[in-house]
Amino acid sequence: MSDAVQRTVAEEATLEGRGVHSGADSTLVFRPAAPNSGVRFRRTDLEGSPVIPADLTHVVGTDLGTTLGKGDVTVMTVEHVLAALTAMGVTNVQVDLSGPEPPIRDGSFRDFLDALDSAGIVEQDAPAAVMEVREPTQVKGDQGERYTLLPDEDLRISATIDFDHPAIGRQFGTFAVDRSTFAREIGPARTFGFRAEAEALKERGLARGASLENTIVLDEAGILNDGLRFPDEFLRHKVGDLVGDLALLGARLKGHLVVERPSHRGNVALARALDEAHRRSTNRAPIVDVQKILEYLPHRYPMLLVDRVVDFQEGKRIVGIKNVTINEPFFQGHYPGHPIMPGVLIIEAMAQVGGLLLMDTIDNPEDKVVYFMSLNNVKWRRPVTPGDQLVFELELVQLRRQICKMRGEGFVDGNLVAEADLMARIVDR
Repeated sequence: MSDAVQRTVAEEATLEGRGVHSGADSTLVFRPAAPNSGVRFRRTDLEGSPVIPADLTHVVGTDLGTTLGKGDVTVMTVEHVLAALTAMGVTNVQVDLSGPEPPIRDGSFRDFLDALDSAGIVEQDAPAAVMEVREPTQVKGDQGERYTLLPDEDLRISATIDFDHPAIGRQFGTFAVDRSTFAREIGPARTFGFRAEAEALKERGLARGASLENTIVLDEAGILNDGLRFPDEFLRHKVGDLVGDLALLGARLKGHLVVERPSHRGNVALARALDEAHRRSTNRAPIVDVQKILEYLPHRYPMLLVDRVVDFQEGKRIVGIKNVTINEPFFQGHYPGHPIMPGVLIIEAMAQVGGLLLMDTIDNPEDKVVYFMSLNNVKWRRPVTPGDQLVFELELVQLRRQICKMRGEGFVDGNLVAEADLMARIVDR
């Protein structure tokens, strides 16, 4: 199978069991999903079956596992599922879940890999998003985590862990992250915990489903289980967790990661740093330049607020840029001596980028125009001033006939400055 295209499962696959932290029984079902839909968890046990996308925006916790949330709805401990999906190359899937947490099974990644393998993996007619490490980068956590990223043609992880316990100590290994290597060298590695911490964790609502059947348990003397699957099983499981957390990028990562003392908190911080660097990269060649924009959009000076498009996934997502200069006419009156870009124009620029995304979904776009019908959940997070570069990311949520819904976010230097839900209609000029 090609790494250049998206993939989903060919059939449904089901797993049952207990959540390691919640202790609640649940059923997990992998279901096929359309191109560009990504990985989404659906809580079938709750009214309306709310959906939570598996991305960095929806990370709400990293305490002994990665938790996703949207509003009051959460899904705990998603990293084992996401690691298996990454290893199998699955980019689009709906994960139905009848409880607050995927079943832990035997504490490893193996059962999820086997379920996906039995379902079958099929290629889809859409390009896969790829994120390449182009230059050495270092990210440090606040608990001793250290991540160094180096360019590489594939994803490779060199990791070190260090625990003050005779059964673990300091362990190091290098692993390629491909389907066969992950299944063989990482997949069987189980999660682990310390018996002395069990009661304190349960009081915090964690480890309520942990047992010797799904967790390597250590006391002061050693391991309470009947042996290990690898001499460095602890290290291998940490590497698998890292792969799962990096899946929240929503892209296939290419690079060599040299990791010291990884943790879920550090892993997510690493993913955020990668995502921010990707957004801040201003030297990407434009996919659509201003001349093409003028063909698609009816706006002209001073109301044309898009300079170029740097990323585009047909029918799914677009990234556009507006360079904010001191010569913008609105700065004359907003405000003299303290120039700030009006919030309504930030949203207008966001909408224009969204209009470009829609134009590629229709025939004869030069004969069409996009009218925006409503804005919801509009928030401005921080001011935009001369010299800033606004990077807008819009995702197509729904398109029915000529009516569409989009979710938009605007960033400056990787920091969120504005967000909104937009609804629009495509009409004849």
